[in-house]
Amino acid sequence: MADAVMSEEQKFSLKEVLDTFQSCLTENKEVKIDQYVAGWRGLVRFMNSLGSVFSFISKDAVSKIQIMVNHRNGENGAQYTTIQSMVKYELDNGLVDLTKRGSFPESGCRTLLRLHRALRWLELFLERLRTSTEDGKTSVMCSEAYNESLAQFHPWIIRKASGVAFCALPGRPTFFEVMNVGPPEQVVAMLGDALPLISEVYQLTQDLYSQHNLLDIP
Repeated sequence: MADAVMSEEQKFSLKEVLDTFQSCLTENKEVKIDQYVAGWRGLVRFMNSLGSVFSFISKDAVSKIQIMVNHRNGENGAQYTTIQSMVKYELDNGLVDLTKRGSFPESGCRTLLRLHRALRWLELFLERLRTSTEDGKTSVMCSEAYNESLAQFHPWIIRKASGVAFCALPGRPTFFEVMNVGPPEQVVAMLGDALPLISEVYQLTQDLYSQHNLLDIP
């Protein structure tokens, strides 16, 4: 029974991720950290449901999620309500290592940047899945998305291992099955709803980080 409950909790739900990212933005287009983290938990479940192929990314995402949760639960948690309030608070108080890693390796700005980069990879990959044919090669889609996003931030050894891992990806029907939505056309439709929301959250974060010269935090 416990195993059944656990597997249910760990099961990925595309609808859940859609709802979470939909509730991510305030009226002023600020990105709420609690919902951002919840959306990432769903994306981790998606990666984990496909086996160990994505473990090098999902494990890192889990550790980054925990750091963000720690900030939210800490004594200055109110400063971490949105990504915008976090950036202002940490920059105003000199809590970000801007040029080299030093006193603040777990700053919220640095931690969220790593999730932000990975979100771009997932967005690109899911968009390829959405628009591909049934017999499209997921290994190619995933590699292309990775090369356009995360690869530039990874050392050669990780890039090489990633390329090998992606070759073991299941076909498009398996990806659609783990999304727990229904027939392929419903998955495609829901991805069509979800991806613009993920893209908007990504772009707002990208613009904010660019504005404050935070895109290259070491």
